[in-house]
Amino acid sequence: MKNGTARRLGRLLIRDPRLPAGMAVTGLVSVLLTAAGPWLLGQATNLVIAGAAGHRLDFPAIGRVLLVAIGAYAGAGLCAVLQGRLANTAAQRVLMTLRDQVETKIARLPLGYFDSRPRGEILSRVTNDIDNVGVALQQVFGQFVIPLLSIIGMLAVMFAISWPLALIALVTAPVSVAVAGWLGRRARPGFRAQWRETGRLNAQVEEMITGHALLKAFGREEQAKAEFAGHNARVAEATFAAQSRANTLQPAMTFLANLHYVLIAVAGGFRVAAGALTVGDIQAFIQYSRQYSQPFSYLASMVGTVQSGIASGDRVFELLDAAEEPPDRPDRTPAGPASGRVEFRHVRFRYRADEPLIEDLSLLAEPGHTVAIVGPTGAGKTTLVNLLMRFYDLDGGQILLDGTDITAMPRARLRAGIGMVLQDTWLFQGTVAENIAYGAETATEDQVVAAAKAAHADWFIRTLPNGYDTVVDDEGGAALSAGEKQLLTIARAFLADPPILVLDEATSSVDTRTEALVQQAMSRLREGRTAFVIAHRLSTIRDADTIVVMAHGAIAEQGTHDSLLAAGGLYAELYRAQFAADHEEIAR
Repeated sequence: MKNGTARRLGRLLIRDPRLPAGMAVTGLVSVLLTAAGPWLLGQATNLVIAGAAGHRLDFPAIGRVLLVAIGAYAGAGLCAVLQGRLANTAAQRVLMTLRDQVETKIARLPLGYFDSRPRGEILSRVTNDIDNVGVALQQVFGQFVIPLLSIIGMLAVMFAISWPLALIALVTAPVSVAVAGWLGRRARPGFRAQWRETGRLNAQVEEMITGHALLKAFGREEQAKAEFAGHNARVAEATFAAQSRANTLQPAMTFLANLHYVLIAVAGGFRVAAGALTVGDIQAFIQYSRQYSQPFSYLASMVGTVQSGIASGDRVFELLDAAEEPPDRPDRTPAGPASGRVEFRHVRFRYRADEPLIEDLSLLAEPGHTVAIVGPTGAGKTTLVNLLMRFYDLDGGQILLDGTDITAMPRARLRAGIGMVLQDTWLFQGTVAENIAYGAETATEDQVVAAAKAAHADWFIRTLPNGYDTVVDDEGGAALSAGEKQLLTIARAFLADPPILVLDEATSSVDTRTEALVQQAMSRLREGRTAFVIAHRLSTIRDADTIVVMAHGAIAEQGTHDSLLAAGGLYAELYRAQFAADHEEIAR
């Protein structure tokens, strides 16, 4: 983990200072009581040796000392349990805060962030990486405090018993820390690679699951398996490299601990022989030296988990540090209802700085008019809608709503006045009625039914197992067809009743008869509203007030259906080609 990541996690921890304070107090008490144990046992040993020399053992005194020792160890264990519970609570609160921050961040990220990254990779950061950070935090909070305090406490007691022997123990500490730091740094890049490759693997799995039907239809199972095997192998390779380096730390710490024990035992024997220490003292010192060296082994065993958690923390904080949408300006626009006058004034926009898309585009949509936008794929039709919704911000020019620059309006207020029906339908986990009322939560049951009838969705909704109470979702739910899903989204737009409508291929997934019915409903819905209709079927927009023909990010021509046909330009060419294709289809 980068030092910055560690500091940020630390700041999350100390938001509630009672938890780290409680962890420190219970850990300190546990260490002190644990430190008292060997000293008490040493005193009991001295009592036994003195009694044996005098041929009379003081069993009551020995018993009292042993009872106190048992009490000390019991108290140390209880404090350790309390410290562990506090550590778990602290870790879970940090994770809750991280998840809240990520959820808030996702709502503030621009659409371009999601367009430029696989969904599975983003999901991996939100789920796998945060969970992995939690595992590391529980390790650190639960097993780091007491071992660290133990090192300090045991060293202090050892100096009190025999400072020459304590110096021997002290010399091994820097060596252990240096070895742990070196091996930890070697393992860190491997863990970063592991979680990076895990994100890519999750992205590929997400694509396989969401596109499963297409995968089957085109017989791409073997290719998908091969891609998965490649990602899987890279994850395994990165994990093996990271873990193998981290796992060398435990044997290294064990070797240093045994070396330390041997040195203490030999030097202690000489001190006892010289009469500088009693047998009880050296017995206690050896136990203290064991307790002093054990935390280094514990800390070494945590290195792999901690480094893995740090690598995941880096990825989570990369998401949290991503550039957000520019903040809204203070709202100084009139609060009255919008009339729906939309003007694009010398608009410039590029998704990438080196790839021009829209250059100096101007367009006016009067209130209550329907503006149809047509053109070949990649001409920039949907981009215009994204700019109107402020999913992307302009590189130059202005978009005005009722004469006010939309950048002067809060995004939430702007978008609340625009209803959208997109080519790609989306339903959330909930009932049919809840999905229709998604943009109007206060709608009554009668209003929901009226919107469904207006969209010609009522007939199929009543055939569902529970009618309007049938639970659906975007993955199928009640086995809805693509056309039925789209009818629900059209009903959602009816109920929202916005002053501006955006219809992006809104009838592309319905059959011809249903499309005719929906077109009639759309005509009623567009009355008195400004509507932008993106369409490939030119027959559906013949009655539009203005038809805008786009090509290469610019307006090639605009006018009514009849005037554009008479002009014989790009629109006439597109219309004749589509008309001929429709006749060929009918002839078959």
